[in-house]
Amino acid sequence: MGWEKEIDELNTRRRLARKLGGEDAIDRQHNFGKLTARERIDLLLDAATFHEMGTLTGKAEYDAEGAFRDITPANAIIGLGRIDGRRVVVSADDFTIRGGSSESTISDKWVFAERLAFEMRMPLIRLVDSAGGSVRLLEQQGQTKIPGYPAWPLARLMGAVPVVGVALGACAGLGAIKVAFSHFSVMVKGTSQVFAAGPPVVKQGLGADIDKEALGGYRVHARGSGVVQNEANSEEDALDQVRNYLSYLPRSVWEMPERTDSDDDPHRVDEFLIDAIPEDRRKVYDARKILKSVFDKGSVFEIGRYYGGSTISALARLDGYPVGVMANDPYHAGGAMTRHAAEKTEKFVDVCDTFHLPIVNLVDQPGVMTGIEAEKAGTVGAALRALAAIEQSDTPWISIIVRRVFGVAGGAHGRKHGIDGSSVNLRYAWPSARWGSIPIEGGVQAAFRKEIEAAPDPDARRAEIEARYEKLASPFRSAERFSILDIIDPRETRPILTDWVKDAYALLPAQLGPRTRTMRC
Repeated sequence: MGWEKEIDELNTRRRLARKLGGEDAIDRQHNFGKLTARERIDLLLDAATFHEMGTLTGKAEYDAEGAFRDITPANAIIGLGRIDGRRVVVSADDFTIRGGSSESTISDKWVFAERLAFEMRMPLIRLVDSAGGSVRLLEQQGQTKIPGYPAWPLARLMGAVPVVGVALGACAGLGAIKVAFSHFSVMVKGTSQVFAAGPPVVKQGLGADIDKEALGGYRVHARGSGVVQNEANSEEDALDQVRNYLSYLPRSVWEMPERTDSDDDPHRVDEFLIDAIPEDRRKVYDARKILKSVFDKGSVFEIGRYYGGSTISALARLDGYPVGVMANDPYHAGGAMTRHAAEKTEKFVDVCDTFHLPIVNLVDQPGVMTGIEAEKAGTVGAALRALAAIEQSDTPWISIIVRRVFGVAGGAHGRKHGIDGSSVNLRYAWPSARWGSIPIEGGVQAAFRKEIEAAPDPDARRAEIEARYEKLASPFRSAERFSILDIIDPRETRPILTDWVKDAYALLPAQLGPRTRTMRC
């Protein structure tokens, strides 16, 4: 007779799995302005490349004779697919079944996806839409469990393959961990939230009435805490950001980032750069416009724009080669290193070093943020952690000092352990650059306070002293003693960088493999 009966049952089970939580549940999902888990997977991956695993997993019903009748699928959908032709692992929560609860399912399924990504050395994408745990499980299981999943290689994943967390609904408890414990995270404005526990738990524990958005929406995390790096206007936008982000990274730490074809002249010269930095140091400028000028056109992908705003972090390309980019934004805290900016720097450097992305730093760093609030926030300690991340990195590094480099934070413009064949660190400066232990303006006031106050015209005396020190602070004097590699015409920046990036990539094969330390997440 063959196996027709079993094949019919297989097809029936597959059909039931594709129904998710049923038409009513799917309609509710759409009414919330959200896509279903399967619709998200289809949008994320190259067409017709998803190979699902564990399709038949779920809670089945049988008749008295033991014949199959129906099944409620597991609310975790996992499998392999391709993005721009490269294989990835996808794990998606199905909110239409038990609210996507991370515990109201067979945990072995989503843990398997994480282990698969780790062992097969493939990027992992978590599409998170999970209500977290549920007290109702006590009745089903007849016991409580000690938190944790021993088979989950959570920290080891971060040192091996790119991990992306996408918040696509209310992500509580374990759902929040899946989003935040990643190299890149993004949430959808208005329809996604991230929190340790939702409003009912907060109400019970703290007596506070608060809604989901106020508790864990994008304003809280993408623009406040930094727990989530990017925000998206829609689910489509979020998934586009995921595809874009992964295009800069290798499949794993055992491979190099892939170069793409570029039609942007590597030696293009942009006249705008000669006047990009105002002569008046009290005036600000558009740092992002400089980035767009220097890197391949259309290639700058910013990460964490609204968190730690005095530091800009981005991925970009030079002549098609992926690189990590840092810069300072004088519109925020004058570009100073705040606590949030330091934390942002630390994680970004770790990501670039983990995945062999050479780093370009366009530096305008006035120093560690000062003041009572900065001291209460522990800014100096955070700055030292950022400095440690930089010093512990090995990826090729180049610093272009465009304006200021002062103090401890200024010392974090690049590594100090020199050129040793595996950790190239080059340093150039524009004529607009100035550096030192502290800025001249404040330094003169501190060092010559009594003399200035005793002068018949204190303002004139202070200006006279500052003018004398300004001449000593010329970057050309540092260049005379080879304290800076070279002073360059700003218009030469792109040609210098596109030549450097080829040399940087020639060193990367010697650095392949995991770092001795994993990500500090």
